[in-house]
Amino acid sequence: MKSAPRKLDPVVKSRLYEGIVRQIMHKIITGEFKPGEKLPAEREIAGSLAVNRSTLREALKKLEVLGLVDIRHGDGIYVQNYLESGNLELFREIIYHDEVLSQEILDNVLVIRRTLVPEMAAIAAGLRTGQHVRDLRAVIESEDDDSMLESDLRVHHVIARASGNMLYIFILNFFNQLFRDFGHIYFDFPANRKRSAKFHRDIADAIEAGNPDKARRIMREVLMYTEERIHEFYKSGESVGRGAAGKGA
Repeated sequence: MKSAPRKLDPVVKSRLYEGIVRQIMHKIITGEFKPGEKLPAEREIAGSLAVNRSTLREALKKLEVLGLVDIRHGDGIYVQNYLESGNLELFREIIYHDEVLSQEILDNVLVIRRTLVPEMAAIAAGLRTGQHVRDLRAVIESEDDDSMLESDLRVHHVIARASGNMLYIFILNFFNQLFRDFGHIYFDFPANRKRSAKFHRDIADAIEAGNPDKARRIMREVLMYTEERIHEFYKSGESVGRGAAGKGA
C-alpha cells in the first residue's frame, strides 16, 4: 500500500527561515529525508510551509551551506549525506537543535578537545613570546571566583595564539558559545573553580618555562579531570540545558 505523502508543517516564527532550516534539518538528521532523495519543487515546499518562495530560498541557501542539501539549478533540490558533506557549522546547529544537551554530543566535543588541546599547549610552550607570557599572567592576576569560566576561555585563547596556528584559534572560537551556555555543568561547583585556578597557574608556568612536555601533561590532566566531573554530573540524572554558564559568568 502506498504510504501517505509526507508534509512539512506551516512555520509561525518571527524569523521564518530559521524555523524552516530547523524543521528540514531535523527531517534529514533523523532520516525521514534520505540521502540522494529529491525534495518537492520550491513552489510545493513553500505551500506546505505557508511561506513565500523568497523566505524558502533563504532557508535553502542556509541548508546548502550546512551541507544538508544540494541545489541543482534546473534540476531540483537533493538531500545530502550530512556525514559526508556536513561541517562544523552543522555540528553547532545540531548542538542547539534541542534545549537539552545530550551526553553523546557533549562527549563528541570533549574527545576532540582532549585530542587537540594538549598538543596545542605543547606547541605554545615551544613558540611563546614574552608577550604571550605577559598576557597569560594578566588574565590570571585579574581572575576571581565569580568569573572563572571567562578566565578559562581567555587562558585557552592566549595559548592558542601562542601556538601560532590559526586553526587552533578558530576551533576554540567556534566552541566558545557552547562553553558559555553549558559551562555551568562544571563551573557551578566551587571545587572545580578552584581546580581551574590552579590549572591556570600551572600551565602558565610550564609555557613560560618553554617546557612542551610539561604543558602537554598539565593540559591533558585538567581535561581528563573536567571530563570526569561532567560525567558525574550526567550520572546524577540532571538534564543539561542552557544556563548562566558558570558562577557569575
